[in-house]
Amino acid sequence: MAWKHKNRWFRRWLLVIVFWAVPVMIVAVNEIREEMAYNKVDLERALSTWQFTDVQRAQGAPARCHGSPDEARTAGCPADVLSANAAKHQDAIDEYEHRKSTLAAYLWHAFVGYWVVPAAFLFGLGVVIGAIRRALRRPSQQAHASRPEVESTPRP
Repeated sequence: MAWKHKNRWFRRWLLVIVFWAVPVMIVAVNEIREEMAYNKVDLERALSTWQFTDVQRAQGAPARCHGSPDEARTAGCPADVLSANAAKHQDAIDEYEHRKSTLAAYLWHAFVGYWVVPAAFLFGLGVVIGAIRRALRRPSQQAHASRPEVESTPRP
């Protein structure tokens, strides 16, 4: 089988790249877990923060408006308080989505930078080394054409 020995470097490259993917994935998963946990807590804090006017405070709205907007709605929070805080809550949700997309873009760039680029570099280096070895191993056709033929005479 020509592939088995002829392109041994390719199998080694593939093995290195597959094993290099493990630490890259570990770092990526840890980064996702930590960043998303922080973002989730920040979102929950923003959604459970309410702003009241003096009139709403006097009517007892802070006792009924707590937690997320859905929890506040089921607890009997007045509609005017819900609508007054809806824009702030929507901004918090939009910020959370923006952070998720930013994290995805960051992780994509990190994946390309820490896995794809080294893989391509090592592959290119292997191709160059293989081409140089092949060129040094085989004499060129011009060398054969210019070399005079020497007849060997049988020895007694």
